[in-house]
Amino acid sequence: MKLDILAIGAHPDDVELSCAGTLLKEASKGKKIGILDLTAGELGTRGSAKIRAEESAASSKILKLDARENLAFADGFFTIDHDHILPIVRILRKYRPEIVFVNAPEDRHPDHGRGSKLALEACFYSGLLKIETFDNDKLQQAWRPKQVYHYIQDRFIKPDFVVDVSDFADKKIEAIKAFKSQFYDPNSNEPDSPIAVENFFEYLRGRMAEMGRYILCDYAEGFVNSRPIGLESFDAIR
Repeated sequence: MKLDILAIGAHPDDVELSCAGTLLKEASKGKKIGILDLTAGELGTRGSAKIRAEESAASSKILKLDARENLAFADGFFTIDHDHILPIVRILRKYRPEIVFVNAPEDRHPDHGRGSKLALEACFYSGLLKIETFDNDKLQQAWRPKQVYHYIQDRFIKPDFVVDVSDFADKKIEAIKAFKSQFYDPNSNEPDSPIAVENFFEYLRGRMAEMGRYILCDYAEGFVNSRPIGLESFDAIR
């Protein structure tokens, strides 16, 4: 299956928290969308890898993803090297996405910045003819996405552009809440975390509203370019 957009996250829920509204909007236009999680999130303050896998499946149904895969890299300890770049290259060549979303270039969690750089390098190497990868013993063809964009996560980064997701904010929140082990539960005895506070979803809507203010809409999601964007015309810019 060929995807139009592949969103890559260091942990299950990274993509949902940051750019699920944009994925939903593009899917509503008939685009094929998918998510690649690099780790199972086994070091998360709450829950477990097994629970996160179940929650990922539930979120995927809400988002109506065309594909979702998990490379099961070591949470917190994956590195930028041959053994971690090639599995991502195989996924890129398998799904041949036109656009790739990756983690923020720097963030509170070290995995986010490292995952971002790892994915960026994989997108480059995926286009090199002399790097050979195989899928079910079949030689894959080289593929490089047209563009790679960083979504914005915990720390504020001034966006290079924002996407109006006002019509998809509620469905985005629904997909995020599928990861219920990660968020506030008054009956839980698990430790607190920055996303497990009672007002977290107010903050999340506030961040989307802040991004929306740039283009005078209710809610938006922000992105940072990895390189300059080419435009056919200025007609679509708000």
